[in-house]
Amino acid sequence: MILIKNGTIVTMNEDREIIRGDLLIEGERITAIGMIPSVKADRSTVIDAAGKLVIPGLIQTHTHLCQALFRGLADDLELLDWLKLRIWPLEGSHDAESIYYSALLGCAELLRGGTTSIIDMASVHHTTSLLEAVDLAGIRYLGGKCLMDCGSDAPPTLLETPSNALQQSMDLWQNWNAAAESRIRYAFCPRFAVSCSDGLLRELSALSEEYGIPIHTHASENRGEIAAVERDRGQRNVMYLHSLGLLNDRTILAHCIHLNEEEMKILAGTGTNIAHCPGSNLKLGSGIARIPELLTMGANVSLGADGAPCNNNMSMFMEMRLAALIQKPLHGPRSMPAKQVFELGTRAGAQAMGLEADIGSLEIGKKADLAIVDLRGWHHQPQDAGSVYSHLVYQASAQDVVTTIVDGRILFQDGRLARLDEEDILSGVTASLGRVLTRSGLA
Repeated sequence: MILIKNGTIVTMNEDREIIRGDLLIEGERITAIGMIPSVKADRSTVIDAAGKLVIPGLIQTHTHLCQALFRGLADDLELLDWLKLRIWPLEGSHDAESIYYSALLGCAELLRGGTTSIIDMASVHHTTSLLEAVDLAGIRYLGGKCLMDCGSDAPPTLLETPSNALQQSMDLWQNWNAAAESRIRYAFCPRFAVSCSDGLLRELSALSEEYGIPIHTHASENRGEIAAVERDRGQRNVMYLHSLGLLNDRTILAHCIHLNEEEMKILAGTGTNIAHCPGSNLKLGSGIARIPELLTMGANVSLGADGAPCNNNMSMFMEMRLAALIQKPLHGPRSMPAKQVFELGTRAGAQAMGLEADIGSLEIGKKADLAIVDLRGWHHQPQDAGSVYSHLVYQASAQDVVTTIVDGRILFQDGRLARLDEEDILSGVTASLGRVLTRSGLA
């Protein structure tokens, strides 16, 4: 039992109530919110949240834990060169231990920054090692093995036959879906249409429909990518994926920057989930997604930091700030207000994961996934000026998070990760990176 006392609780419930008071966690769920009798404190772990915000755990809907090891190794490149020259050679040089430590590094950063749930794309190989790291870290996870079976620029180390890719994916789904008390759920992760054959995508579409397996992929991130898909498949990205039956509310499409009006209507009409990654899109020079227009059409848009080497950090607070700011020169200062952006980082992310009944807001009966944000820093003063959403979107940073709880378990508190050995992670990361760089020829 955990009793959080004296906090400002940003519920994100239907009425967007902000409650000054207490929150009680029993087991994995929230059982009370408000002024809770002190008698319950006698058998609780008590956290004093005075001067702090208690928020729903932040939900990132596009990450690459397998790339956390490569932070800073792929700067100043556009997407296709970034993949060809750096990321694919590095990913293809992973071993089981290096991908394990890469995933632990990513989870450590995410949990320290208040992110409690992610939608991830692993690499082609060693997915079991990545999922073992996720299990150990305790973060909530939807994702799986990356699939790639074609593309002249992809290294042989990452290309598989469609039959092997599909069989391994189904084996992983059987072994890992609903693992770790259902905290880990499996998704098909074809990289993007450029590196996946028509046959592979059609098979994935059929299996997704038959078994209800989510699909997480990239689309319309880069003009060169769109031109390649149009040349090879005869249609623009979104229209092509739609023709295969891949667009529905089980699908999460990362980026969706370069869309025409018809594609935007298709995404909104099919309920396809869009993962907006402003930091990555800016760093790779990919462009600015038409988020206000997509939201007006009724599309579900959520947020993600993408991989560390195309962003160099995995902070949801930075993504929220960027998501708000980059639209204002285009659509005016009233566009993307802080409250709406915070919804993208919480409720919309829960919807993308198919878990809106359990996470994304702080309500009695929901899962106890939350973070506590300290407002005592100079950048939050004066505390009573502006709204809590302004604090969270425009002022807060990952370093302001003092507690992160997932499934009713404290995973980060007062500067320490409860389940992870940080010294072991750092030494494992250093040794792993050396091996990967040597194998890749990029040392």
